[in-house]
Amino acid sequence: MENYKKRIIDPMLAQRLKNKGAILVEGAKWCGKTTMCETHAESVLYMDNPDTVDQNLELAGISPKTLLLGKNPRLIDEWQLAPKLWDTVRYEVDHRQGFGHFILTGSSVPADLSEIHHSGTGRIARMKMRPMSLYESEDSNGSVSLGALFSSPESIEGVSNTDLNQLAFLVCRGGWPLSTFLDGEDALVQARDYVDGVVNSDISRADGVKRNPEIAKLILRSYSRHQGTSASIATICEDIKAKDALDVSSATVISYLNALRTIFVVEDSSAWSPNLRSKTAIRTSETRYFVDPSIAAASLGIGPGDLVNDLESFGFLFETMCIRDLRVYAESLDGEIKHFRTKENLECDAVIHLRNGNYGLAEIKLGGSKLIEEGAKNLKKIGSLLDTTKMKAPSFLMVISGTTSYAYRREDGVYVVPIACLKN
Repeated sequence: MENYKKRIIDPMLAQRLKNKGAILVEGAKWCGKTTMCETHAESVLYMDNPDTVDQNLELAGISPKTLLLGKNPRLIDEWQLAPKLWDTVRYEVDHRQGFGHFILTGSSVPADLSEIHHSGTGRIARMKMRPMSLYESEDSNGSVSLGALFSSPESIEGVSNTDLNQLAFLVCRGGWPLSTFLDGEDALVQARDYVDGVVNSDISRADGVKRNPEIAKLILRSYSRHQGTSASIATICEDIKAKDALDVSSATVISYLNALRTIFVVEDSSAWSPNLRSKTAIRTSETRYFVDPSIAAASLGIGPGDLVNDLESFGFLFETMCIRDLRVYAESLDGEIKHFRTKENLECDAVIHLRNGNYGLAEIKLGGSKLIEEGAKNLKKIGSLLDTTKMKAPSFLMVISGTTSYAYRREDGVYVVPIACLKN
């Protein structure tokens, strides 16, 4: 496909098609689901094609099996317009031989579950797709592999030419595929349009509850100010009251945030609970993140120049970008990202935890030797708390930096990796 940038999820989808009858690819709108799945499909049905949408919906009601006719894998795009297709796909998978029959994609807005009678468990596998990581958008040279760090190499090498201004641009541009082909303001406007669509339409379509766009904007703005923190719902309510002079109830904030999670706008990080040598209490509250840092920048109405002039805010949004990338990379390694924080506020920004039990600890720092030293010291302190008689020792300790020029292993064994050098 012309101008297609390969995604890390590409080989993962190809593999799943070898052992599952159908795959549902879900995730935030504009993250490239349909485009990616088109590269794996042998035939495609676009349910929302203006020329055939009425016919498609009619057939879905009287003969849904007809819509599934075509060479496999058959991509059914915007399948949720006709929820009955779900049960039809499940039935066909049960009664056909082999694997890789169907790929389902669609809007991040969920289907009407009242028309679905079977969960599809065992027949339809789910895969989550996110906005592009820097390696996928070709803004990271990929000289350091996250997967390779689990073998604890004696040395690593990599050079990053990404400066503070470019890094700020990448945060505000985000990982929306279309924006990666554009420059300057044309690239930045995509995230603003995304947020406009969320507050004016998608947040209400998430569960059919009409929501106020202005309140949605205020909640997004407050959530943006709390990226990378464990701010409570009460804190968000107070923040809105103090900054925007509007009294919003906890129930309202919870309702709006649940809708944002449903449409893959918000993706918080859950807590990691290791075995510790001491009786140190672990905080279990989630860390607040958007699925892409550009959502925060657009919600706050700020651009690259604003971030460069406010390094504290820049640091929080940079952390969101790093968490996005780590999630993309970790999933390809059969892993997930969590965070660690004690009641004494000793914390680790990212725990890269693999299904086989191996894990690595990472601190995220915008840049500067002082901050890198602080991050390394913090990681070693956390490492000393872990009871390695009851669990594995960490495979690696890593400080992810924004403006550091080189990737290297320190004398104490801690890796320093510029985000523009990292890949899966």
